[in-house]
Amino acid sequence: MDVTPGRSWPLGATLDGGGVNFSIWSRHATAAELCLFDSPESARPSRSIRLDPSAHRTYHYWHVHVAGLAPGQLYGWRIHGPFDPAHGYRFDGQKLLLDPYARAVAVPTTYDRQAAVGRGDNAGKAMKGVVADLSRYDWEGDRPLRRRSPHAVVYEMHVKGFTFHESSGVAAPRRGTFAGMVEKIPYLRDLGVTAVELMPVFQFDAQDGKGGLPNYWGYSPVSFFAPHLAYSAAGTPLGALDEFRDLVKALHRADIEVILDVVFNHSAEGDEKGPTISFRGLDNRAYYILEDYRRYANFTGCGNTLKANHPVVRRLMLDALRHWVSEMHVDGFRFDLASVLSRGTDGNPVKNAPAVWDIESDPVLAGSKLIAEAWDAAGLYQVGHFVGDSWKEWNGKFRDDVRSFLRGDPGRVSHFANRLLASPDLYEQKEREPEQSVNFVTCHDGLTLNDLVTYEVKRNEANREGNRDGTSHELAWNCGVEGPSDDPAVELLRNRQVKNFLAVNLLSAGVPMILMGDEMRRTQGGNNNAWCQDSEISWLDWSLRKVHADVHRFLRRLIRLRSSLHPDPRRSGTLTQFLRRARIEWHGVKLGEPDWGDQSRSIAVTFQEPDGPAVAHVMVNAWHEPLDFELPPVEQGWRLMVDTFLPSPDDIRTWEEAAVLQTGSYLVNGHSFVFLAALAPERVEPD
Repeated sequence: MDVTPGRSWPLGATLDGGGVNFSIWSRHATAAELCLFDSPESARPSRSIRLDPSAHRTYHYWHVHVAGLAPGQLYGWRIHGPFDPAHGYRFDGQKLLLDPYARAVAVPTTYDRQAAVGRGDNAGKAMKGVVADLSRYDWEGDRPLRRRSPHAVVYEMHVKGFTFHESSGVAAPRRGTFAGMVEKIPYLRDLGVTAVELMPVFQFDAQDGKGGLPNYWGYSPVSFFAPHLAYSAAGTPLGALDEFRDLVKALHRADIEVILDVVFNHSAEGDEKGPTISFRGLDNRAYYILEDYRRYANFTGCGNTLKANHPVVRRLMLDALRHWVSEMHVDGFRFDLASVLSRGTDGNPVKNAPAVWDIESDPVLAGSKLIAEAWDAAGLYQVGHFVGDSWKEWNGKFRDDVRSFLRGDPGRVSHFANRLLASPDLYEQKEREPEQSVNFVTCHDGLTLNDLVTYEVKRNEANREGNRDGTSHELAWNCGVEGPSDDPAVELLRNRQVKNFLAVNLLSAGVPMILMGDEMRRTQGGNNNAWCQDSEISWLDWSLRKVHADVHRFLRRLIRLRSSLHPDPRRSGTLTQFLRRARIEWHGVKLGEPDWGDQSRSIAVTFQEPDGPAVAHVMVNAWHEPLDFELPPVEQGWRLMVDTFLPSPDDIRTWEEAAVLQTGSYLVNGHSFVFLAALAPERVEPD
């Protein structure tokens, strides 16, 4: 008598006053069975409820209400239907399937990915959904911060890697967890970043690796709603929910936004040889783009591609995003391989893809930051023309052109100049603000900043793929010696190049993004594809903060310079707001004579008030010899704010500390970046 038909909405497991309503979608299922469990390791359900289609099915939704259930109840589904891979059907009524809408996930100690490969019962080794009461949490008035993008400085980071190294000072069991990250918020606030971009925190399959190595990065989702259980210090599914919300609340109190790296392009189920965890067994034809029904289209490089523009998948993505905004209070999302969202149900690119516009126009998501990695693994490259009015983009061209110019490649000066100004060659035609461009030199995918100036050849042997994985197109320069060096001259050059990259990134128009640990020259030993390295290769060694204290100080000062008041204390607004509206004049070593030729390795630019004098001046010398640059005349002299050639603390100074230049030229040493600021005359307003 405690089982009633229930209702089709909302999807997932929803508590009400008398029990739990369960609902799941499967168009081609012939029968559905709800299984309740007493523990994550249970191989047999404590209760199985077979649904009668005449009472428990509405349209393609299977639903049931069970009275007396409470938060913490474990459950899963068995979905029956045809097993006919030639026609795209892969039902297996013995498999225990994870509810795609589960708000929390239990991972048994016996979890085995391989047990879900092939047909047969895997309940004792399968992840299970957990009933959660989201209304119990006290947010204490917290809400998303909604910071304007011109003020943003993003810090991309891995939750476990940030604090798991013993040098972090975080004690077990909090090391490598949401709770451990809370302890390091004062560090982030002192550094000056305004947002953290967390690598995947959705529940993922850590066993989805190769050669016996784990999936460390987390780009292997099994649930779009539940926080990753291993990031909970308490180690419980409901504890993970609260600990993630504790982290968000604490970051917001420190005035730091939370952006999630979300993976809606593929799942952990892999190709036709992969496991049946959830989507494959619910309705394979609906959730995945298939080729001739039997094989999975692989536009992601991960074995399968979710059918993002199928109505049910679109709804799943939207519901998940709404959940993270309304229930978890996150401030925005970075979409992994976002160009997949522009592929139709047949895999071909479509204009004005519904999935993209659904996300942008959703009222719950209004005001949330939306950042696209505007490419996929099959060559659909959309940087500069990702659809939508408010999407921002990871600017891969910024990364490549800045790397290429600063290492001294020929023919790159005009490209570099565009990157300094938020890539008008890419975005100006859309009449968008400069902050559409998310600028970065390094990210999780590739070499760290230290390794970018230390290695020219990737060192991925630890990944057990014969060093074949990872890109060979890093545009890196080892400064003359491959690998670590004791030569003081080499180390000085490397340190200078690190500062050059940081200065260009932080003082260019657009939104700068910094990779975790670059501020202390974190190394991965040349590994540029550490997705499977849950080891010291990937963890942040906090002792490097002392070893490279000058780099840490340099970035910290750069962030403050970027967000500081206009160089003229009598003007309103920030430096970056000024740079957005300034008049631009390009130079070479001679004023007004920029060298745009293929052999040019230097450029200078003056930023002027729209109706007034010069206020800022930048000079970049990517040549190995010093160059003497003429300076534009200013009434009260240029202040030397940044010169990466100078030793700390002279490499970066505040307005009050900066030396005032008395000559009409400045010698910019080889491989150096210089930033000057001037005090503009006070404007006299007409009566």
